[in-house]
Amino acid sequence: MNYRQIKLVSTLLLGLCTNGVMAQPEDSPNQNPEQNYSQDNQWGQSSAGPWDGSTSWITVDGKGLVYVLVRIKPYVRIFDREGTFLRSWSGSDELGSAHSITIDKEDNAWISDSARHVIRKYNTDGDLLMTLGIADQPGDNSSRDKFNQPNHVYIADNGDIYISDGYVNSRVVHFNPAGEFIRSIGGVKGSGPGEFQAVHGVALDSKGNILINDSENFRVNIFDAQGNYLETWPYPSRGGIEVRENDVVYISDVNEGRVSIVRNGELLDTAYAPRAHGLAVDSDGTIYTSGASRKNVYKLTPKD
Repeated sequence: MNYRQIKLVSTLLLGLCTNGVMAQPEDSPNQNPEQNYSQDNQWGQSSAGPWDGSTSWITVDGKGLVYVLVRIKPYVRIFDREGTFLRSWSGSDELGSAHSITIDKEDNAWISDSARHVIRKYNTDGDLLMTLGIADQPGDNSSRDKFNQPNHVYIADNGDIYISDGYVNSRVVHFNPAGEFIRSIGGVKGSGPGEFQAVHGVALDSKGNILINDSENFRVNIFDAQGNYLETWPYPSRGGIEVRENDVVYISDVNEGRVSIVRNGELLDTAYAPRAHGLAVDSDGTIYTSGASRKNVYKLTPKD
């Protein structure tokens, strides 16, 4: 099977993974509920026009820039907070499926390419700096240098790298800043304590605990810094996960169309946006979501 055939098959499979086993309706069930956020569904379209590709993921740099990852070129589109388009880039690599983007403290962009089984690190101009995984070579849960459809990456304050390797495998893989293997967290498929059905996002809290979306089990599994299982929170999680001030955790879910806002496992609030797959939370509490297989970005601003 050649690369184009592999890409086609992988794209079809990822469509199932993103949208659930069966196709989802155009809008999520919680389309227009009462909430404590004002919803803007036209964000980013005034200057750049309607989205021309699937808006897989969204992230912020905390300095006023918002990055949208689209599954066609140019893959990376950069806006200000008001949605004014600034610039774009694609890098030199052909992405099989641009799934998620993370911006680190040095403004480098980390992009997960689920179809080609790699994570790539780029500088602000789109120049490739590092690749983790081996393109087009999947690995199993025991591998130290290969993944199988990785879908998210988190960069810790010390530069350590945490990769959500979960569409086929059932783990998060921890590397040091140089990309050297430290440990795998999880690795067992199932529904028991510390097991995973589909890992779909990872973040760290202020204690160093590792929070991992277990999307097919509709929950978040919590591990300590050494990878020991601690507890589980019962929130739908087929999307992103972000930890903000005072360890307030935001968990998005594409099928429910909602963002659960949680602290110490207790629900504080819920924000709603159709197809909330990609997730970003800015320093002022503004939430951005992107719609994966849909072509939409929502800006959710806290009401006064």
